[in-house]
Amino acid sequence: MREDNKAGGPSEPEAGHKFRSVPDGYRQGLITAITVLLGFSLSFLRFWGFEAPGEWMLRSIISTGTTLAAIVLQLISLFRSLRLEDRDPIEYQRTVRWFIGSVITLLLGLIFSIVELALLDQK
Repeated sequence: MREDNKAGGPSEPEAGHKFRSVPDGYRQGLITAITVLLGFSLSFLRFWGFEAPGEWMLRSIISTGTTLAAIVLQLISLFRSLRLEDRDPIEYQRTVRWFIGSVITLLLGLIFSIVELALLDQK
């Protein structure tokens, strides 16, 4: 990250670290991907919490908690991607890692939900 010097302009990058910006379109694409996945996650959570058949059990809480954790990670990713600092490739890579973590967490929540529905159908 660059800091402003006393003259009001950007200071020189640290030695060995040239400042370069993330190419145009990368941030916008990431923001779009995050919001699409966030919309799906919220829709799934609404279905799972209010419309899915069956009673709440421990397995339901685990799958719902995992999905909620994924939503929180997606919101953190969205917040990070909207910051000006995310133009720096290092910060952008961290944001992408947050997003990938949210995707993995969401997939785990979906797998837990599928297993729970399969066990519910066996009864």
